[in-house]
Amino acid sequence: MTQNSDPPLSQLTALSPLDGRYAEYTKDVRKIFSEFGLIRHRLLVEIGWLQALAAHPDIEEVPPFSKTALEYLDSIVRDFSLADAERIKDIESTTHHDVKAVEYFVKEQLSKQSELAAVSEFVHFACTSEDINNLAYALMLKQATNNVLLPAIDQITERLEALAIEYAEQPMLARTHGQPASPTTVGKELANVVIRLNAGSRAVEATPTYGKCNGAVGNFNAHIVAYPEVDWPTVSRSFVEKLGLSYQTMTTQIEPHDGIAELCHALIRVNTVLLDLNRDLWAYISLGYFRQRTMSGEVGSSTMPHKVNPIDFENSEGNIGLANALLGHLAEKLPVSR
Repeated sequence: MTQNSDPPLSQLTALSPLDGRYAEYTKDVRKIFSEFGLIRHRLLVEIGWLQALAAHPDIEEVPPFSKTALEYLDSIVRDFSLADAERIKDIESTTHHDVKAVEYFVKEQLSKQSELAAVSEFVHFACTSEDINNLAYALMLKQATNNVLLPAIDQITERLEALAIEYAEQPMLARTHGQPASPTTVGKELANVVIRLNAGSRAVEATPTYGKCNGAVGNFNAHIVAYPEVDWPTVSRSFVEKLGLSYQTMTTQIEPHDGIAELCHALIRVNTVLLDLNRDLWAYISLGYFRQRTMSGEVGSSTMPHKVNPIDFENSEGNIGLANALLGHLAEKLPVSR
């Protein structure tokens, strides 16, 4: 590599620490929240909507699909590859529209199967881009919440609970306003955090994930013009709920994202509990209550070899601050549309 050449993308050349220094910790969400993950979920929604149309008896132009056709449709999502995503990006370079590129890709795939090729013009039928996007993002958020975030919160909580039990009788001088106060125990102080994290986890888990599929301004206009005899709100509800989402009954073009805002606020609360824990543990280390274990070869300071800096707590505090700022921005920005 010459001095002026572009270095290949790696953890060392990534712009964001999420894909660099912290890549090992974020790998579980990369396949969900990356652009590849977004495209795959858009694809899932587009194909699911076509399947919903075929399942309705009053939409005669899209007859029920055979088992072979259904298996083929499922395979498009199941076997979605990086090469497929790159093909969609190639299409987007012409359309300059990311959702339209997914639609065209689906039509390309359907052209390879005669039964489905006959109904390819019903891909994206009566949908606005927001119909696809809101459902794709909702599915991504639900998957990440259930499979990554909640298990991570539970793992931290369970470890703290075990420590609280182990050190339930370990005396410690409590502090209020930073000053020496009355006696407590290490276990009791950790139990405080466990209770708060459990409450935060329940709030995250209880947050509904909404979705809508009702057209350009939320009124089923195109749907009703094409098939006035179809009960489109019922079709839409069935489709959204089959995806595992809560149906948003009334919207403009945009799903209002109040559920996402609620989730952001719930996550801010969990993060704030962890931020409080970081600062408490940092203070206990500073006061000499706790001592950090050194790892073989670890250097605590470049010039003061006796030091072991509490960098993990400091890094956590900084990352939580950044995360909460972004979550707060999203909670205020997303529910407001124009």
